[in-house]
Amino acid sequence: MNSKQPILDYDVLIIGAGPIGMACAIKAQEAGLSYVIVEKGAMVNSLYNYPVFMTFFSTSQKLEIGGVPFVSINPKPNRNEAVEYYRRVAEKFSLHLNLFERVEDIKKVGDGRFNVTTSKHCYDVKYVIVATGFYDVPVLMNIPGEDLPKVTHYYKDPHLYAMQRVVVVGANNSAIDAALETYRKGADVTLVIRGSEIGPHVKYWVRPDIENRIQEGAIKAYFNSELLSIQDDSVRIRTAQGELDIENDFVIAMTGYKPDLEMLDRFGLELGNYNPETMETNLPGLYLAGVVCGGMDTHKWFIENSRVHADQIFAHIKGI
Repeated sequence: MNSKQPILDYDVLIIGAGPIGMACAIKAQEAGLSYVIVEKGAMVNSLYNYPVFMTFFSTSQKLEIGGVPFVSINPKPNRNEAVEYYRRVAEKFSLHLNLFERVEDIKKVGDGRFNVTTSKHCYDVKYVIVATGFYDVPVLMNIPGEDLPKVTHYYKDPHLYAMQRVVVVGANNSAIDAALETYRKGADVTLVIRGSEIGPHVKYWVRPDIENRIQEGAIKAYFNSELLSIQDDSVRIRTAQGELDIENDFVIAMTGYKPDLEMLDRFGLELGNYNPETMETNLPGLYLAGVVCGGMDTHKWFIENSRVHADQIFAHIKGI
């Protein structure tokens, strides 16, 4: 540990200030345990980076934590409502949040406690909960030109793409939302999809919209296809009919995301090796919570079905 930093002592250190990390902090409060949440970005950083106009698949009630009602205008809330809701939850419980602080190392010491080193502090804690999600590390295409400024793996706002030639890569919700929203801002949109159809997880109220836009030719779609390379003013695509070049201004690569496997390995965690009843990992006293538990299967856990992880963890800590 960095000897220049004072060592801060807590019962519980939670990595990640998303909804599940916050739910764990609330449970720590209820259990009378001292705790701190360490987050490398903003509060609910992943939700903050969602598209501005995104609508959740879940209803607002299924996104609630800490028994605080989530009131939204429509049954399915949007990104802006969710960000505000979780901010108000943090205020209500006066959650101890250390934001814009990255965890760099975790070591288990002789007394069974953990030494945690971050970009700002050193901690000595009895328990660690990893609730980091998976949205921070995009799945790369690993093709020439992917590092060009015109390429993004994070779609935020459609206005940037108005009147531009846009290629959207992907078949699931993030790609389909990006294709439809940029199309409605006047972009010339081309979808490139590896499979033979739109993804099975696309929101049911969105599917007819994209299918109709493709059928009428308003959005071009190449199925069973993939990007081969990206140039400043074009892209090369492999299709079932052969390769072709398309003039292009922007590429929105919605190719998915994955947990920070390098970080988990550095901590000594074996991905997928945890007790589903207690959420404890192969390192006693270190727990997983939330969507990170799914590993590479990012469609297994969501906010609505992983809120219970906080209950399971603190039942185990308290010996219930």
